[in-house]
Amino acid sequence: MYAAIDGFLQYISAEKRYSKHTQTAYRNDLQHFADFLSTDFALDDLAMATPEMVRSWVVSLMDDGYSARTVNRKISTLNSFYRHLIIIGAIKNNPAGNISALKKAKLLPVVVAEEQINTYLNSENNTDDFPSFRNKLIIDLLYSTGMRRSELIGLQDSSIDFSNRSLKVKGKRNKERIIPLSNKMMEQLQKYLDLKEETFKVATPFLIVTNKGEEAYPRFIYRIVSNELKGLSAARRSPHVLRHSFATHLLNNGADLNSIKELMGHASLSATQIYTHTTIEQLRKIYNKAHPRAKHK
Repeated sequence: MYAAIDGFLQYISAEKRYSKHTQTAYRNDLQHFADFLSTDFALDDLAMATPEMVRSWVVSLMDDGYSARTVNRKISTLNSFYRHLIIIGAIKNNPAGNISALKKAKLLPVVVAEEQINTYLNSENNTDDFPSFRNKLIIDLLYSTGMRRSELIGLQDSSIDFSNRSLKVKGKRNKERIIPLSNKMMEQLQKYLDLKEETFKVATPFLIVTNKGEEAYPRFIYRIVSNELKGLSAARRSPHVLRHSFATHLLNNGADLNSIKELMGHASLSATQIYTHTTIEQLRKIYNKAHPRAKHK
């Protein structure tokens, strides 16, 4: 993977005469993307990246609070890198070629329809065995709390506070936050813990475990989410989509940005504000229904 990066850096140094500072920035951007591909898609070849993977990376950067300027620079880095690979014949198509700047709507978060996710979560089918119950609980936790996939994996049984109906989540930079849970979720968590104890003889401190009772890992969670959401009309099916849906649906139902910021563990409001676009249609409906002047259009 890194041989391609080194070759590109040699090219911009020898042919383009870019400064050391620019070369370092390019290297950091490409290594960041390479790490993302490895962690989220189990892909170790930058040449095999798809436009979907690039879009997922961009959305994750937005979610992590990177500024529009920084994200657009990283997109530019990918474009330069993949154009170089095309020139040397390593690939035929540029996966970052059609990725627009952040202001374009196509880069805004994709969400699951509120009615569809609620229908799925309220269904009682095929959840008696441990894997089925766990899979549905994963969807419910991601959607009901807005936590990141890494935060879900890091949860332990001790993270649950049954007396206060809450969950302690460890986010980025080990910053902890408390997320309130519904009575229904508390019941589901208790049932899950009982099922886990019945299923596995060897206890593990981690809340979410594999079919063998071992600690979950990123690709495992991604596969479950993708499979569980297959029946829903979501353009993309990933843990991040559920996180985006959590924030968007809260906004659509009247929650304020500061509260959502705290629930999601964002470092600043700028990261949370990417969700406000989804409420425009909601606001337009309210305006058209309630404002006297709207009735005379």
